[in-house]
Amino acid sequence: MASTFFGLNIAASALGAFQASVNTTANNVSNVKTPGYSRQEAILQAAEALRVNQKYGTAGSGVDIVAIKQVRDIYYDVKYWESNSKLGLYESRLYYSQQIEDYVLDDDTVKGFSTIMTEMFNALDTLKTSTGDRDKRQQFISKAQNLANYFDAISTGFSKIQDSCNQEINSQVANINSIAEKIASLNKQINLLELQGGYANELRDERALLVDELSGIVSVECTETKVLNTNYPDMYLGGTEYVVKINGQTLVNNYEYNQLECVAREYKVNQSDNDGLYDIFWKENQVPLATTSGIASGSLKALFETRDGNNRDNFSATVEGFKVTNQGTEMTLTGASIKDVKNMTMDHEGIIVVHNTELKYTGFSYDADTDTYTFQLEKKLTVPEQAQLKNKKAEIGTSIDAMGIPYYMAQMNTFVRTFCQEFNNMHRSGLDANGDDAGSFFVAVGITDGEEYAFEDFEGTGSMSTSGDSYYRLTAQNMSVANAIIRDPLKMATVSKEGYNPDDVDKNDLAIKMMDLKSKIIMFRGGGADSFLKCLISDNSIDTEKARVFCKNFDNLTSTIDMRRMSISGVDEDEEAMNLLKFQNAYNLASRMVQTMSEMYNRLILETGV
Repeated sequence: MASTFFGLNIAASALGAFQASVNTTANNVSNVKTPGYSRQEAILQAAEALRVNQKYGTAGSGVDIVAIKQVRDIYYDVKYWESNSKLGLYESRLYYSQQIEDYVLDDDTVKGFSTIMTEMFNALDTLKTSTGDRDKRQQFISKAQNLANYFDAISTGFSKIQDSCNQEINSQVANINSIAEKIASLNKQINLLELQGGYANELRDERALLVDELSGIVSVECTETKVLNTNYPDMYLGGTEYVVKINGQTLVNNYEYNQLECVAREYKVNQSDNDGLYDIFWKENQVPLATTSGIASGSLKALFETRDGNNRDNFSATVEGFKVTNQGTEMTLTGASIKDVKNMTMDHEGIIVVHNTELKYTGFSYDADTDTYTFQLEKKLTVPEQAQLKNKKAEIGTSIDAMGIPYYMAQMNTFVRTFCQEFNNMHRSGLDANGDDAGSFFVAVGITDGEEYAFEDFEGTGSMSTSGDSYYRLTAQNMSVANAIIRDPLKMATVSKEGYNPDDVDKNDLAIKMMDLKSKIIMFRGGGADSFLKCLISDNSIDTEKARVFCKNFDNLTSTIDMRRMSISGVDEDEEAMNLLKFQNAYNLASRMVQTMSEMYNRLILETGV
């Protein structure tokens, strides 16, 4: 039979339960503005009934506080992380697309390509009416140099964007490592508390907030599994194992975490890349982090796409054969994706990957007649190594489906090489004002040594060598008017060899022919020279608008999911106010029950005793 004072114990359990509920409500209200805080609630459960030797069999024994747990729905967490990764991706894409847009801007507020190109051909139009005028020659040469300076400025601007992305990649890696360390530490603290029977609600909130931050940088996948007794699989021991994966690779495994590191590239991937661009590897095993794969997302992926995006136009070919020399090995490739010197993006030395094998090359050449590349490899390959690599695919760099800095630099290089070659071919077919054979009007200036390359080895057949003087040496960054012509404008050719007459100082048939280069001669993506910038602006506009639309869509989606998530786990002031009144009334009622029971016991003990 139950104790005489059993009813007082029941009332006391209610006092304790509703006191805890009021305290929990107070904690919720105090954290209503705390970032990442999840609403908590006291979980009440009827205490185990007491068996009594009566007809009714059992008697209720009050209420127990099972736990004070956070209210959170993992489904909305996962949806938020997925959407936030996409938002981080498109926010970063939009930011850098707008930076690129600023550099290619050409309107009334900025003197851009179209204005400079028009001024150059207007000066040429003026020159053709008086080719013997030294001042008019000098004016045209100055306008032509302005065009070269324009491309140099754009290239420098794009290089700054690439360097900015590179530095931000390094910063993001440091942030990821810091978050991983904190999550692993929190996992240990959470298990330490929960293995003793408690609930580490605040620590769990802190961990979830870190995962929220991480999801904006990379795609995140989190799994939490209960630790069970191996001998009794249905027995939960109280702890959990928490695993965080980024881009499909494990970052945190419960108490342990893997660190990332940035490793500067020893060689460039693209000819116009900056030196020392970072690749990301896992510190422990030097396996690269999947940064641009289909599963990857977040701002880190956008940084790599902006920095390395080539619109899937990296060099690829098939290995045909090998020839071992005293210097190393010559590797012959066929079926190359790039077959024109004007479109070549590969640096003069670097790494070519064949069948997952990295090979250092020190130069290459292209034979247009046989349509084959020959790469000079530093390593002397053995016969078995050659057999293993023969007929395998060879690549330089990675195919990245994004129009990043390498894509825009390649487009500019292609235009510059095409335009300069067309102009130089005309110029070299003529005679200068002194009746001498004219050389190249546009040249390439060595970035380090300042040496001029006038493309003397390039006859227009398409064959080239990285060690030769071909248009491969010309980029948007080193284009210039020949120094000899700048110093002496009379060295510029305005008359063809066939039409030369030493007595006619104003002979202009070559100058008239050069005017066709502006729009009549197809040289870039189906248009003339004046359509170059339109193509780049079109590319950038498509990218920018796409990023803007998706950024807005995912911003709305992320906000909607977060609102839904907060409707479950967030603190609602009105709801907490109602809970406060509800628990207060329940506590008062339990207090009244104690008072009533006390009066009953007083009557029982003092007034019915004998």
